[in-house]
Amino acid sequence: MMMTLSDFTQSLAQPQPPAQANELLRALWYLGRGDWEAAHDIAQSRETSAYCLLHAHLHRHEGDERNAAYWYHRAGRAFSQAPIEQEWEQLVNEFLRQT
Repeated sequence: MMMTLSDFTQSLAQPQPPAQANELLRALWYLGRGDWEAAHDIAQSRETSAYCLLHAHLHRHEGDERNAAYWYHRAGRAFSQAPIEQEWEQLVNEFLRQT
């Protein structure tokens, strides 16, 4: 059975990310738990468009819009105008489809 956004969000109460979560989802899980550094370590590990998008979100989350804009460009995406929490959910849904 495929994990849903609700399942993923509920997993934030657990001590570890869900076993079926891919690396991108694990990064968002760490971010959801307030561990920006762990999430950033994952974002830096590859430079595919998905990792660049994750990287952009992380820098937007920390308020570094210039760095975020660079990573959105590398991902081939426009700078997100969505509220940061909504973008996090959108990314979770996008990365869930990749599992």
